[in-house]
Amino acid sequence: MSGSGRSSIVGASVWMLVISLLLFWLPFVGPLLGGVIGGRKAGGVVRAFIAALVPAFIVGALLFVLATLLTGLPLIGAIAAAGGAALVAAQVGPMILGAILGGLMA
Repeated sequence: MSGSGRSSIVGASVWMLVISLLLFWLPFVGPLLGGVIGGRKAGGVVRAFIAALVPAFIVGALLFVLATLLTGLPLIGAIAAAGGAALVAAQVGPMILGAILGGLMA
């Protein structure tokens, strides 16, 4: 773990995001494993919890921006991104559970 707190939370968030994206085909286990590994990298329960929320906000914002660019209208983009936000919300629960477990193991 590095000396600076910010880099370990960002690094843990990147681990969680990448592992969850690579294991998207495992609906509950993929984000859970990403959360456990990222939670261990974060080094504590509170830091792991914060690190688990960062990928959800990043993916949600990217969905909104990309849907808006695709449609050209912000309102329709927001409606299209709402469906993707439901998928992101379904993945956040296991990731937070895994982050808490990983933070406890750190």
